[in-house]
Amino acid sequence: MSELATGSAPESSTIVGIDEAGYGPILGPLIVSAVAFDVPVALLRELKHPADGPDLWKVLSASLAPRHNRRRPRLAVADSKRLYSGCNSERGLVLLERAALVFLRQVMEQPASWRALLAGVCPGICKQLDEYPWYAGGDVDLPVQCRPDDLATQHNAVSHDMAANGVRFRGLWVEVLPEGHFNERVKATRNKSVVLFGLVTRLLQRVADAVGPRPLRIWIDRQGGRTSYAGPLMTAFQEARLEIIEETETRSSYRLDTPWSPWMVRFVEKGETHHLPIALASIFSKYIRELCMLRFNRYWASHVAGLRPTGGYYADGQRFLADIEAALIAQGIDRGRLVRCV
Repeated sequence: MSELATGSAPESSTIVGIDEAGYGPILGPLIVSAVAFDVPVALLRELKHPADGPDLWKVLSASLAPRHNRRRPRLAVADSKRLYSGCNSERGLVLLERAALVFLRQVMEQPASWRALLAGVCPGICKQLDEYPWYAGGDVDLPVQCRPDDLATQHNAVSHDMAANGVRFRGLWVEVLPEGHFNERVKATRNKSVVLFGLVTRLLQRVADAVGPRPLRIWIDRQGGRTSYAGPLMTAFQEARLEIIEETETRSSYRLDTPWSPWMVRFVEKGETHHLPIALASIFSKYIRELCMLRFNRYWASHVAGLRPTGGYYADGQRFLADIEAALIAQGIDRGRLVRCV
């Protein structure tokens, strides 16, 4: 299914989390993901402030935890930076992959490969990626590091816990912006943050289209030092009526009456530590980006003997570019298609 969403539960409200991975690197794509849950409306009635959200770590504490703990076999759903050990680590992807694939199996059959995953969550992106030699024609088998039996056990535990508490994982939506396309958009807008916000608003529209005319409560990890999002929101959704709820140093909240349904949109500082949906969106974004980087590194390793992989961040990215310089020249690759502007 091209848009991953399941039917909604009665007497429930839909909450959404959005986060990115790859905003800062000079190599690899920018990924932004949105996840949605249906939760009992009773959980929302208990909130003291309209910008607060239900604590799904507490609600689903039988199967989920906000940190990895070897002594308690619950699924860790946390900031992706806490779960990922780096491309050169023995543990590497395993915690990210476990969380991502367990939740993905709530709405689709486990994809057999990176390309199958992308086809399900970001329709059309594989054709775009094929414009780049380091992505074209290759694939990555899934799972990369997790054991299938471990995934099945965790999936069953999470499924039973959600069902017992009236919670349903509604779906996953992803935007992938490859390097050259990223540069083109930054050149057109002259602002990286505008490019990122454009992907966020596209995701909001995709979620709204998928879940239908029901109210949405949306949490987004705050982007940089910005505290006011009223202008960009009004520009993106010109048919909506916007009301500012609050704009503080840590949280910015807005009510949008859209033609589809009313939305409550909140931008939260360090949102992945406060809201499970943001943490899960962070996991999906990081996992998909690292799969892209796995394919990226395999391609260049096939052209440069002894090449060490890179995560694409500035200092190591510069080392990597120096290491592949001869291959880059030999292939006649435009650096503007490979190296992202900063």
